[in-house]
Amino acid sequence: MKIIKLVMLSVAILFVIFAQNNLDPYTVSILNNMAIFGILALSYNLINGVAGQFSLEPNGFVAIGAYVTALLILPASSKIDMFALEDPAPIILAMHTSFFPALLMSGIVAAVLAFILSIPVFRVRGDYLAIVTLGFGFIIRIFAMNQTKYTNGAMGLNDIPGNANLLWTGGIIIVTFIVMLNVIYSKYGRAMKAVRDDEDAATAMGINTFWIKTYAFMTSAFFEGVGGGLMASLLTTISPDQFTFLLTFQLLIIIVLGGLGSMSGTLIGAVLVMGGTEWLRFLDQNMDIFGYNTGAHPGLRMVVFSILLIIMMLFARKGIFGSSELTDIFKRGKQ
Repeated sequence: MKIIKLVMLSVAILFVIFAQNNLDPYTVSILNNMAIFGILALSYNLINGVAGQFSLEPNGFVAIGAYVTALLILPASSKIDMFALEDPAPIILAMHTSFFPALLMSGIVAAVLAFILSIPVFRVRGDYLAIVTLGFGFIIRIFAMNQTKYTNGAMGLNDIPGNANLLWTGGIIIVTFIVMLNVIYSKYGRAMKAVRDDEDAATAMGINTFWIKTYAFMTSAFFEGVGGGLMASLLTTISPDQFTFLLTFQLLIIIVLGGLGSMSGTLIGAVLVMGGTEWLRFLDQNMDIFGYNTGAHPGLRMVVFSILLIIMMLFARKGIFGSSELTDIFKRGKQ
């Protein structure tokens, strides 16, 4: 089993290196998009699928990560020229570091905020929890739009140094996947599943459910913050409109399609959802079918993609992997 894991890890690393150095820019951009959404979905699945807490907060933490990274890697001169609505606050001008520390700081800020947020959030359960976390995402977006001396408001941040490439996004998704698997198979992961299955029973067994949920929430937020930082550097421009509930909804589709609680399924879901919208792009364009010109139909690919998603969910109601992992499949095969 260890040999299989080592081989899979080696193949993943070699593929990332090969793709960065040999594939065309368009394909690399698609892979970067898949990797970033894979990182976000893996972290989201920890709190939603493994811990069983119906949270709708990812867009808020992703926005925090994106803004923190952008403000840290932008030089002071660029901030002065960019902030048109109001002069940047002194702390914003003083913030500056290289890319990797900026990513770490984005994750740490998101995790600290998750800890603070967990105190009121985990006083409620179920649908109420979803509403509270949904409100958090709206608050962050409104803050980004109105606090112009910190975020440049609705104009957003531009000319962000494009440090992120496939080596960064691919390397971090590999690290994220390994970390999530280790969390799931640890005593904390087993406690999370116990909370998910029956929180009252978990409490009766002596599990501190508040701290277990907080641990899952903070771990998820950390990687969502890092993913947001990668997104900002990859796009080189961010604005509040990029971090709406639609972002959370995309991640929700990925983890449900792949399987709630399955990190392996989440990777497959990220590839299908983020790649599928690109692979079906030809449907929006003119096509000649047996000499008949269909004409252009903008948006047709999304209709077809949605139908395919519905069909897949009808035949795989627990997702592609259910709650299993690739390692579980190899174990069953060995038996």
